Amino acid sequence: MAEPQLSVRSRRARDLAHHLAQREKRSIADIVERALEIYAEREAGREPARQFYTRLASDHGTDIDVDAVIAENRTPHDGPAL
Repeated sequence: MAEPQLSVRSRRARDLAHHLAQREKRSIADIVERALEIYAEREAGREPARQFYTRLASDHGTDIDVDAVIAENRTPHDGPAL
């Protein structure tokens, strides 16, 4: 049975994948898989911007002093424990 294939319509993405595969001496599939895994890890746990701004508006209304919100939640760092 043939392996599933990923079709990419972006010439730039295709060229980048080919270039990286040649440079790293890996298969294109490996390059794409690793890139997607890293992207998934980096984006995990992040609140989408739309939800963030919706929550911010519901918590604080339409007019908000961002500096005041930051100052409320800011705590000084004690420095390294020696």
